Amino acid sequence: MKAIILAAGVGRRLNQSRPVPKCLLRFGGQTLIQRHLEALAKAGVANVTVCVGYESNQVITELTRVAQPRVLTLHNPQYNRGSILSLWVARKTLLSGDDILLMDADVLYHPDILPALIENPFPTCLLLDQNFEQGDEPVKICLNDGLIVEFRKQIAPGLQYNLVGESVGFFKFNAMTSLRLATLVAGYIANGRGDDPHEEALRDLLLSHSNEVGIADITGKAWIEIDFPEDIQRAKEMILPQVDGY
Repeated sequence: MKAIILAAGVGRRLNQSRPVPKCLLRFGGQTLIQRHLEALAKAGVANVTVCVGYESNQVITELTRVAQPRVLTLHNPQYNRGSILSLWVARKTLLSGDDILLMDADVLYHPDILPALIENPFPTCLLLDQNFEQGDEPVKICLNDGLIVEFRKQIAPGLQYNLVGESVGFFKFNAMTSLRLATLVAGYIANGRGDDPHEEALRDLLLSHSNEVGIADITGKAWIEIDFPEDIQRAKEMILPQVDGY
């Protein structure tokens, strides 16, 4: 199994005078990217690709400090555009024929989350948390009788579903699903949709093969995506004690 970590973005919504790449934010003395690598190593994932962009030298310096040679860095020079371009940069890893974990870099999480994803019996799987704050920011997973019927921040009026949760931003794909995703990403690039978030390609994939997708419900586990200044404070005060005190 290989992992792809998307860590190219600027993180403008943090409103820092000189933005630090979000994967280099420190919690409990460790950067988020260091925590990712340690969690992956503990879960037995030995091959990691990190897509970098904004302040890539800073991120590479940190990876050199904390990582083994197993980490491959790929540079997305168009990091100011959509995150779909980071997946495009990582297409060789997607097409490697191995099982893939796809992960957002800006997440602080409980160590039990990764095994819940990796050990799920479905070869294609994503994480869902039913406890989330409604609003325009969370990427929502809507299920109807166990099948995914929507994967977006906005839910269309009238959509029929009987369960909704927030996506953690972590996914597991087998080789066939990774190939399908790489093909979808190639179509986005060919059609001039390089400003789209990678979640749009994921949505196409998940909705078109919903009967093949497993859901790992991690409701009650501690995690947070770092997007806004208040997320940093909440991560330090509420999430970190649960993550490091498990």
